[in-house]
Amino acid sequence: MPLLRNALRAGAVAVLALAPVATPPAVAAPVTVQAAPDISLSNVKAHLTQLQSIATANGGNRAHGRPGYLASINYVKAQLDAVGFTTTVQQFTYNSATGYNLIADWPGGDPNQVLMTGAHLDSVTAGPGINDNGTGSAAILEVAKTVASSGFQPAKHLRFAWWGAEELGLRGSQFYVNNLPTADRAKISGYLNFDMVGSPNPGYFVYDGDNSAGTGAGPGPAGSTEIENVIRSYFTGINVPMEDTDFDGRSDYGPFISVGIAAGGTFTGAEGTKSSAQATKWGGTAGSAFDPCYHRACDTTSNVNDTALDRNADAIAHAVWTLSAAPPATETVWSDSFETATGWTTNPSGTDTATTGAWERGDPAATTSSGTATQLGTTVSGTNDLVTGASAGSTAGDFDVDGGLTSVRSPAVALPAGATLQLSFSWYLAHLNNSSSADFFRVRVVGTTTTTVLNVTGAASTRAAAWGSSTVDISGFAGQSVRILVEVTDASGASLVEAAVDDVRIARIV
Repeated sequence: MPLLRNALRAGAVAVLALAPVATPPAVAAPVTVQAAPDISLSNVKAHLTQLQSIATANGGNRAHGRPGYLASINYVKAQLDAVGFTTTVQQFTYNSATGYNLIADWPGGDPNQVLMTGAHLDSVTAGPGINDNGTGSAAILEVAKTVASSGFQPAKHLRFAWWGAEELGLRGSQFYVNNLPTADRAKISGYLNFDMVGSPNPGYFVYDGDNSAGTGAGPGPAGSTEIENVIRSYFTGINVPMEDTDFDGRSDYGPFISVGIAAGGTFTGAEGTKSSAQATKWGGTAGSAFDPCYHRACDTTSNVNDTALDRNADAIAHAVWTLSAAPPATETVWSDSFETATGWTTNPSGTDTATTGAWERGDPAATTSSGTATQLGTTVSGTNDLVTGASAGSTAGDFDVDGGLTSVRSPAVALPAGATLQLSFSWYLAHLNNSSSADFFRVRVVGTTTTTVLNVTGAASTRAAAWGSSTVDISGFAGQSVRILVEVTDASGASLVEAAVDDVRIARIV
């Protein structure tokens, strides 16, 4: 992972700005999928030992343009060729030196739905780079080998990548994305990135797909929230709390999110300092760096926390298995595409405060502000959607949400008892950089209890309107009569906030 966060962001964002492309299909997690097998920690560590040996034999590093990097590529390629992957070595030039990306495709799966998993393989010149990023490279290598040995038959096509010259500014992954035809970019349904997953004083961070923490430059592309939720579900299952980390441009997800590809992944910390609260939550040493050997010669095989590496390797497998699996067969219990009135009620509790932009079913008019789409004139299906003020007005702020909360509630839906149920819907939230985390878009299911199934906050950055989708398990409401409550609030004074919902469906898994 590159060191200079702000310098890299300033440089990388300019480099990453490409022509807009169609948003790829959102990544949604099915309710039930084949469980991923346990990933062998000893096998992952054996790969790290090999990478250490390569560095030791080649001047102490595996950096771009140095013999240790090409030897690393050759090692990983041989491992994958032996188990049936189709591998391609992609060459590029940076700083007058030849760089290499290794791309490995597993045969089968839908070629129009590609799930990519990647990690950078290069080190800095100062050391062997075992935590940064031997750990991510070794973990995804062992996950790829487990795909081959397990007999897993994913519905999506699986592609793994090991990037060169990441430490010099994401050069390898940028080259890959730049040279990927637009049609092929649109086939990538998600990109999973793993950079430093075994830090010796580890934290447990997940990329903040929806900017729910409200601290970053903005949310990831549509589908990033689903990736985040799948990764969180693994750590929730093993009772390890996670914290959000921003899409800050420091790793190889950057070129992917810049062209609208959903992304996510985990991270165990670099040169940042672990707080007392984090040490209480995760163990380790407060006041010390997550990785005291970050970008140093001491980043060797002794600089890895086995527990963090083991947990993250299994989380990677969970994400790959879950996000690439065939969705379960379903039958519709209830749906609404908003082409006809079905009984949604605006301000159902009589407590809304918004003065404009109240929810309504209508044919939305496209609205832009300084070239940024704030309200989409196209729906997911049909003519109508559920939108905050369907009209455009003479300026972008004429019919946006102002003055506080607007809410809308579905008619009652009787859910079958004893069923496995999922709620899916398309949605967007748009705001300008005068927003803040006080603004939000929220979806709740209300039965005998109330559960929030989606909560997205604003931020002091521009978020263009773009349709995304969410799929959530609501089996806990089986046998109940429920309503879906959708709320949006503008609580940041003069902020411009718009939102919409379309194609709401409750399905029974059969």
